[in-house]
Amino acid sequence: MDAHEVNRARAKLALFVADVFASVPRKDQRAKGNCYLRGLMTDGRRKSIQAMAARLPDGNEQNLQQFVNQSTWDPVPVRRRIAERMVPLIGPDAWAIDDVSFPKDGKMSVAVAHQYCGALGKQANCQVAVSVHAVTDAASVPLQWRLFVPQEWADDPVRRRKTGIPEETGHREKWRLALDTLDELAGWGLVPPVVVADAGYGQNADFRDGLTGRGIGYVVAVRSDVTVHCCDAEPVTPPWSGNGRKPQPRYRDKPCSVAELAAGQGRPAFTEVTWREGSRGPMHSRFLALRVRPAGVRARRLAQAAATAQDGLWNGVLPEVTLLVEWPEGAETPTDYWLSNLPAGTPVAELVRLAKIRWRIEHDYRELKHGLGLDHFEGRSWAGWHHHVTLVTAAHAFLTEQRLAPKADTANSPSTRSSTPSRTC
Repeated sequence: MDAHEVNRARAKLALFVADVFASVPRKDQRAKGNCYLRGLMTDGRRKSIQAMAARLPDGNEQNLQQFVNQSTWDPVPVRRRIAERMVPLIGPDAWAIDDVSFPKDGKMSVAVAHQYCGALGKQANCQVAVSVHAVTDAASVPLQWRLFVPQEWADDPVRRRKTGIPEETGHREKWRLALDTLDELAGWGLVPPVVVADAGYGQNADFRDGLTGRGIGYVVAVRSDVTVHCCDAEPVTPPWSGNGRKPQPRYRDKPCSVAELAAGQGRPAFTEVTWREGSRGPMHSRFLALRVRPAGVRARRLAQAAATAQDGLWNGVLPEVTLLVEWPEGAETPTDYWLSNLPAGTPVAELVRLAKIRWRIEHDYRELKHGLGLDHFEGRSWAGWHHHVTLVTAAHAFLTEQRLAPKADTANSPSTRSSTPSRTC
């Protein structure tokens, strides 16, 4: 948005800020929040505090620095109010879980480490955050964030003290952070219709089990080497000799990879499905859904623990889920795989629509980064990072509201235009 468009929206923005920042105790802090949001939404290549303050007529760099980096206002109630406000407006079809990286120089920015950086596609010095987004094909918004704390930071009291990491915050795997976030959102009265995630999460049997244990349906990507048993396979218990431990029930046949299972079905078994209208026309490919039982040591242990906790008995039967496979026209072999715990009989078209809806989170990341400066924060502290991310989320939510407003009926109206330099679809 240019400065004129931001000024035209100031009255609406003031009402928005009064609502979502109502938990911020001081009037001057809420005013600085309003100023910061205008800085994020105003056109400009760089969204650092210095650059934004220079562009705004009421911008004061020192005041904004203090508001973001030193002020003690709590960002969590602000994010909660944004989530409570946006979920009913969007009416999400699913919640998407993913992580996003922020390349950084040096060693003193909070939670920075040499780790896989998705933004660069390689191992690099960066911060990583886990986020949960409410998504439809038409709109989406981040609901909550968790900054990933590497093990080296959990064991470094000097850097923890300098950056202000809370004492109770330590290292937790990203999939655990995702489940923690879902639990926090549930405490706010917000529950996902379905969870979607890429293979970084879907591959993890503990993550899938955590969703199932919470009564949450999922459609998550997995790699081609995940092993499964066919749905009709049945475990058998070898006879006991009377000596030693009684043998445990086990499947007679070895599991196979989802790639082997899918390829063995043959191309004619796949059906063409169209899942949405893209910028170049209908998006379609060929899919097959099969009922399977995920195998592997971890999947077996989780199933045994669940059965034992329920009635004390373990009959060796692994839980049944749906395997969704994509084999595009012209591809020599299947290319993509998903597992879902949605009820048997869920239409293939619905599984495909949910599997593919994760594209919206990439749309969010592009807008949050390129349009709203998510990765432009130059501070080093825990509080500063969370304040900045919360303010960027608020700016994104406000723009989303304007796009969804009933009067936003033309492609060129300010309320329907993307805050990014170019349109994404």
